[in-house]
Amino acid sequence: MLDLAQHYDKGLVLVKDVAARQQISERYLEHLFLSLKTAGLVRSIRGARGGFVLNSSPDRIRLIEIVRASEGTWSLVECVCDAGVCSRSTKCAARDIWVELQSVMDEMLGSLTLQDLLERQQAKEANPEIVRLVSIE
Repeated sequence: MLDLAQHYDKGLVLVKDVAARQQISERYLEHLFLSLKTAGLVRSIRGARGGFVLNSSPDRIRLIEIVRASEGTWSLVECVCDAGVCSRSTKCAARDIWVELQSVMDEMLGSLTLQDLLERQQAKEANPEIVRLVSIE
């Protein structure tokens, strides 16, 4: 998605080009793009001049949408999404921490857009020494 954002307004992007730039297999990307297309985040054009493009501008796509489209229901540990997988879930203090951490991560990913990620990437490319720490209050 970052690669598509970097090429936003420049026309369609070929899977093979993204694969080469990001050093990811084409087969994996095809699977990933299908999930992103199903979620309405990208659209595709078939044919010799086909490819993929973002369905919205990068500032309208939240990172949480990308994670959910590519990963589905996700959590650091299984019991966060499904307390029923562990008979001790209701009595487990560690699970409480995992649930809180999941909430913080979801909140952060929900507050950031693909545009934010694009700007961070551009800053990194301009000055690779930049280290950005995110504070969550």
